[in-house]
Amino acid sequence: MKKTSLYIDPAVDRALARRAAAEGITKAELVRRVLADAVAGRSGPRPRARGVFEGPRDLGAGAESYLAETGFGEG
Repeated sequence: MKKTSLYIDPAVDRALARRAAAEGITKAELVRRVLADAVAGRSGPRPRARGVFEGPRDLGAGAESYLAETGFGEG
């Protein structure tokens, strides 16, 4: 393993410490895992559930019609 030093904001350091403690690992291990995920193209936990919600897949495509159907914004 190669040692690397970096500067981080104190608030980020505190957040790392809290998360590492919550996961029962060291800050160094947490940083290694996050960096490994970042370079592998993963940016966070992946959703575990699929097909939970009913309705259109692309809500943005019909936003105007959905708003009109519900009367949103009409006084």
